[in-house]
Amino acid sequence: MMNDKAFENKVDRDIDKAKEDLATLRDDGVTGLSRKVEQLADDAKKMVADQVKTVNKEIGQGLSQYNAKVQNIADRVPSDFSKMVAVYPWVTITISLAFGLLLGALLKPSRV
Repeated sequence: MMNDKAFENKVDRDIDKAKEDLATLRDDGVTGLSRKVEQLADDAKKMVADQVKTVNKEIGQGLSQYNAKVQNIADRVPSDFSKMVAVYPWVTITISLAFGLLLGALLKPSRV
């Protein structure tokens, strides 16, 4: 049978061991949580990078198709229109803006 002093010493040792175990458990939990957060961040970065690559590829394909169609239309226009556009791009931009304004005025009813 234990005397009071031995019992107090055992209780003190048990309390100290429980505190150490809790500190270790807390540290392990924080470390594990940090690792999980880092892993999730890395996974998110990889997913975003893959999506960006896919979107860029799709946009590139769409622009290539658009450019091919525009080039086909420009080739059909008489009097070497495509060559004139290459030489005078500001004229083409001005004509396009004027055409857009005219089309907008015709399609949009006036607000009176």
